[in-house]
Amino acid sequence: MLKYNLSYWERETFFKDFDVAIIGSGIVGLTAALHLKRLQPRLNVVVLERGALPAGASTRNAGFACYGSMTELLDDMTRMSEDDVFAVVEKRWRGLQRLRQLVGDEPMDFEQNGGFEVFTEEEEEVFEECRDRMAHFNRIVGAITGHPQPYVVADERLADFGFRGAAHLILNQPEGQVHTGKMMARLLQLAAEAGVRIFNGIHIEQIEDSAEGVELQTAAGWTLRVPRVLVAVNGFARQLMPGIEVTPARNQVLITQPIPGLKVRGCFHYDRGYYYFRDVDGRILLGGGRHLDNSTETTSEFGPNELIRSALVQLLKTIICPGQPIEVDAWWTGILGLGPVKKPVVEQYSKNVVVAVRLSGMGVAIGTLVGEEGAERLLA
Repeated sequence: MLKYNLSYWERETFFKDFDVAIIGSGIVGLTAALHLKRLQPRLNVVVLERGALPAGASTRNAGFACYGSMTELLDDMTRMSEDDVFAVVEKRWRGLQRLRQLVGDEPMDFEQNGGFEVFTEEEEEVFEECRDRMAHFNRIVGAITGHPQPYVVADERLADFGFRGAAHLILNQPEGQVHTGKMMARLLQLAAEAGVRIFNGIHIEQIEDSAEGVELQTAAGWTLRVPRVLVAVNGFARQLMPGIEVTPARNQVLITQPIPGLKVRGCFHYDRGYYYFRDVDGRILLGGGRHLDNSTETTSEFGPNELIRSALVQLLKTIICPGQPIEVDAWWTGILGLGPVKKPVVEQYSKNVVVAVRLSGMGVAIGTLVGEEGAERLLA
């Protein structure tokens, strides 16, 4: 990376007298900045981002406004208590409502079409377990969402989508979808309108907290000192804080060329949420499969995994759009932040530094809430 010193003009004009620095311009970082300005409008807040856009997952996710399919939540219950699992669901739901209030449904193309979970013929036993537990889940999740029956069997919709080998569908009715790009563009606009300064291309390599404030060492070689810092880099957190319990996880994603007569409409999960797909502009967006090669995908480096990409194409051609001519338009990867359980980390890291990370692949749902909690912790 290019090494340089700040000029006098740069230092005095652009990098002076900040009250708070936020590292990371994703959903968490931007909502934290906005919340800080709402709570204390006179605060001078700066957001530092190493990428041209948020470099982790905020502009690279599938745009699912979801809080948990039944198989995903049942899988979570093998590692967390039922009460803890539903507490996370409640946070995701509150986060989604807060995001909608903040951004607005129209600016991010929010549609509450529900989220479907697909079960193949080989998953009959799993489906039956879900059906047996559905009334119990509906009581609890219904109380959270205000919907009288969140989860329903929707097998009658199978013919609408043209899947091959799919035997059952469970529809999670309160879930929805957003346009990820428009969502983030609106958050950036709101931050700018609130007077938040955002600098891209600034890679923070080291944080040192002291009685004089927090010193931020950049990869370019110069430093910035600010009184308080919020770290909101999710999957990259351990690069700055080696002791934090966050594991990076890479996700492979594809989008097809437009598919004539595409039948798929809505958001879909398959295999405990390890695969996910949706329609976008007459195309299919498909991602996941990280569980096929966890050791390789436990990384903060972007890049392809041919094993997983091959599996995604196979799923696309054999189950999702069988017998249709499919051409992949583009591939990309995003970096998630995971932990031993699906609970975000919002805590005081040191006297003047707060960390708000580990969104567990649910940043659209929970990111706004985590950002606002981080901002309040910083001011406490």
